[in-house]
Amino acid sequence: QVQLVESGGGLVQAGGSVRLSCAASGRSFTGYYMGWFRQAPGKEREFVVAVSWDSGYPYYADSVRGRFTISRDNAKNTVYLQMDSLKPEDTALYYCAAGPNYSVLVSGNSGIYWGQGTQVTVSS
Repeated sequence: QVQLVESGGGLVQAGGSVRLSCAASGRSFTGYYMGWFRQAPGKEREFVVAVSWDSGYPYYADSVRGRFTISRDNAKNTVYLQMDSLKPEDTALYYCAAGPNYSVLVSGNSGIYWGQGTQVTVSS
């Protein structure tokens, strides 16, 4: 059974930093893409960032490029999201996700494994 377990969310002031973790288990993720989505109250879920499990090459949404950094530790089966220069508009429930390729993952549709989400709240 695949499990993605997020941790690290919380309350932070604007301009501050938070690091999220996603511990993955239940299968081999070789060839997969891991990523993060977020959903703010009253808004649709949006793609934030993805990383190739094999190469580590990242893909960022324009809204977070230059402020967020994704990384992975294959030995620990864990993906990290370092979030710097946070803004109030970054406030959302952040979900870890895994998909068999980049297109499936970014689509946010079927064929994706999801975590339960972790809340990040940025105060102004």
